[in-house]
Amino acid sequence: MTLLQLEGVSVRFGERAVVDAVDLAVAEHEVVCVLGPSGSGKSTLLRVVAGLQRVCAGRVLLGGADQSGVPVHRRGVGLMFQDHQLFPHRDVGANVSFGLRMRGAGRASYAAEVAQLLELVGLPGAQGRAVASLSGGEQQRVALARALAPSPRLLMLDEPLGQLDRGLRERLVVELRGLFSRLGTTVLAVTHDQGEAFALADRVVVMKDGRIAQAGTPLEVWQRPASEFVARFLGFENVVPAVVSGTAAITAWGKVPVPAGSPEGEQRLLVRPAGVVLCAAGLRCEVVSRTFRGTHVALLLRPEAGPVLEAECGLAGAPAVGDRVEVAFTPAEVVVLPPQTP
Repeated sequence: MTLLQLEGVSVRFGERAVVDAVDLAVAEHEVVCVLGPSGSGKSTLLRVVAGLQRVCAGRVLLGGADQSGVPVHRRGVGLMFQDHQLFPHRDVGANVSFGLRMRGAGRASYAAEVAQLLELVGLPGAQGRAVASLSGGEQQRVALARALAPSPRLLMLDEPLGQLDRGLRERLVVELRGLFSRLGTTVLAVTHDQGEAFALADRVVVMKDGRIAQAGTPLEVWQRPASEFVARFLGFENVVPAVVSGTAAITAWGKVPVPAGSPEGEQRLLVRPAGVVLCAAGLRCEVVSRTFRGTHVALLLRPEAGPVLEAECGLAGAPAVGDRVEVAFTPAEVVVLPPQTP
């Protein structure tokens, strides 16, 4: 069942369309992450759903009800910002109970519910701690407990882990995924970090210039980017013009095999780094750089013809900078993208 429905939502700041005729549905108990570079409209979209930003066209429906004119505090949504916005003069318990007071809960029930919420987010017994004594990760947990306290029908997260270091971010995103699954929480989150989104979401939405460039499961978007923009936003740089015929494409790197059934004619070709394989006879390249990635080595190669290539290889026997190597292409790691639009 659909909980949130956006129908042709548009927001303009002067002549600029920050959000442009967006249609989006979020099902109950679904976790949807909206991705995009700065200025793509993702945070504005979140503010629209919360009622903090007026639309110039379109509708926002929650549970089938049009939210036009419904104030923020009556929408039944929770919103957690990147900077957490905790009250520094109140202790942890008072910060969390603020969410309960907003729901109208009786004072007698505060203590038990606060304790339960803090247990839920991994901070048992922290009620009396000062906000200033908390680490970044602990502040994130308190902000989450406060957002969950009113039992919102929709929880919205705006770059919730953006201020945390990478190791903590990776650990907390796994915890959040498990928590939302246990609670059955419906979540709409925005982030610029695709790794965070792909680990957290049931479905990801990539935005560009106020519009949805692609929506799908993390696996669908990763395996089949819908455009060169999406491919490059995901970090793939091996993109070249190509003429596709049958199961091969003619490119600046020579002939590259493509999956059977690929669209033919003039296209754009993406080769993931995992699909650039060192071999005994193939395209000749020079190793420009090599970077240790833990499970593999990332290589930047300069071919005899065509643009530089990103490749991956195993740790054992990885070539050194300046070495001459030859590479071939794996069709399973090749994606034929549609031609660029003006």
